[in-house]
Amino acid sequence: MAVPSVSAEPPGVDASAPTVPPQSRAPLDVRARITELRLSAFAGHRRAGFPLGPVTLFAGASGAGKTTALTAFEALARLGSGAPLARVFPDPAACVPQRARPDAEGRRGFRIGCTADGAEGPVRLDVAVQAEPQLRIVGERLTAGGLVLLESALRDPGRRTVQAAWHTAGSAPVTRAPLPDDRLGTALLPLHVAGKTDGQRQVLAAAEQMVVALRSVFPCDPRPDRMRTPVPMASGRLLPGCDNLADVLWRTRAECGRRHGLLVEALAAGCAGPVTDLAAEPLSDGTLRAVLDRGDGFRTELARLGDGELRYLALTLVLLTGPGVLDVDTPGEVPDALRTLTVLADGFDRALDPDQRRELLRTAARMGERGHIRCVGAVSDASWAAGAAGVTVVHLDA
Repeated sequence: MAVPSVSAEPPGVDASAPTVPPQSRAPLDVRARITELRLSAFAGHRRAGFPLGPVTLFAGASGAGKTTALTAFEALARLGSGAPLARVFPDPAACVPQRARPDAEGRRGFRIGCTADGAEGPVRLDVAVQAEPQLRIVGERLTAGGLVLLESALRDPGRRTVQAAWHTAGSAPVTRAPLPDDRLGTALLPLHVAGKTDGQRQVLAAAEQMVVALRSVFPCDPRPDRMRTPVPMASGRLLPGCDNLADVLWRTRAECGRRHGLLVEALAAGCAGPVTDLAAEPLSDGTLRAVLDRGDGFRTELARLGDGELRYLALTLVLLTGPGVLDVDTPGEVPDALRTLTVLADGFDRALDPDQRRELLRTAARMGERGHIRCVGAVSDASWAAGAAGVTVVHLDA
């Protein structure tokens, strides 16, 4: 059966799609985090809803849609950060379900969404995107507690705007205004909603929870081939490819001895040979290189480590740090205590041996239990993670 094309109406909730109950949370946990990903019609996924726990592994053979799910999650995160649609989806046709037929006007598209939990309870966001003939958002809906807080739809294809209406609960039940069709309306609401009525304040609180959760996402895919060369001293914020790991170690080793100690303990369990410390050394040309201290006066340059050791090191560092260290969009007006960082790790176990992947999963679960870091990864086979505490495995069929 062909996937229906996205119409000009907002996506709403697909009544035929399976609903996933929100993740349970501790009564006092008000940190904003994404607890469900919905792919109503996206690439190879249709009517799919995935619960996301503190640690979630998408498992399946090649072509099952693991990377696609993480791609959709990252796309929502970038939209939540205010990025324009064309930058988020450089190849929008690849996001359209293969069997989706164009409508009478030649339009095809896709639909994605998510749920953010936090102080406002579960807040749902659903977005419909037209990929052809023009890339544009044609519908968006933000809901909480069964109440539609924001709804937009494309009314005039000749204009580069959508008609939006948001909850007001004042002298008028809703406020209507045009919004650009190339940006997420939820992220723009603080610029348009005055916050004078209870309804407007409810809209702003829900939108802020969603945006904070989406902006707290860090896609991470360590590149061992780029981690072996010295790097210049810079901001000390880790890049998604972990190319600048030595620069980050130069900073974090001095700033947080306790977390650095945990990192060294983890490396001792996942790297060959003894490990008593991990440090960054300045070189004569002004660059930095990272080294392992073996405890006998001998140091091993990271350039000599294998791909698995380097990926294990980088991912462990990511899980043990936080927004202040990672190159992630940080909303300065929101304290870290109200945020939960979500790490997206495609190929979570790539190049890792059995001991390394078990230790990495144990670290992810421990950090997830504390509530500060969540991890969503993709693996081909998750049998080694079966029964692990705090780990949700989502099995996908090719």
